[in-house]
Amino acid sequence: MTEAAAKIRVDKWLWHARFFKTRSLAAKQVGAGHVRLNGDKIHKPAQNVTPGDVLTFAQGDQIRVVKIEAIGERRGPAPEAQALYFDMTEKRENVPRNPKYEGKGRPDKKERRALDLSRRGGGF
Repeated sequence: MTEAAAKIRVDKWLWHARFFKTRSLAAKQVGAGHVRLNGDKIHKPAQNVTPGDVLTFAQGDQIRVVKIEAIGERRGPAPEAQALYFDMTEKRENVPRNPKYEGKGRPDKKERRALDLSRRGGGF
């Protein structure tokens, strides 16, 4: 790539790298100040990024830290998007979201009936 093409808008890059489903969602996150570029908050989706920059942003219930490795030319398939960055996010152990959840899944019909009876107070 040439020097002029070695930078891209941050919202467009986040969309190319498949961190956000649409470019407008990426622009909203940046505009709200939820994205950091090299440790500094940015508020404009038109902020340019280059390879070597580090982005920090929230995605779901975790904070993502990624180093930009390349500038994408299109929003391609996932393997192509994953080649655009190096993920520096700390790996979390598998901690369930709800500590009371034991991994049993949805209750079956028998368990639902028992639950309904216990809520009604006696089974009438």
